[in-house]
Amino acid sequence: MTTIGGDELLQRLRSRRGLPVPEERRKIRDGAGASLRDVGDALGVSHTAVAAWESGATPREHYAAYARLLEELRRLGEVGD
Repeated sequence: MTTIGGDELLQRLRSRRGLPVPEERRKIRDGAGASLRDVGDALGVSHTAVAAWESGATPREHYAAYARLLEELRRLGEVGD
């Protein structure tokens, strides 16, 4: 059995609460000026995986990292408005 620290657990739970609905994910990425490939490269996945997430698939092991990245991309998009 693998154990995780309290900080890691809290970070993962916060990220899960913050993952936008699929329709919003593409809007956030586009608003920040990032391509599917940019996001995939940042997370170590293919651009097709990112496209699938934007179409409704749930990222598994990259869930928390994807949620954090989307939050940062959202902020970048707001600055550009």
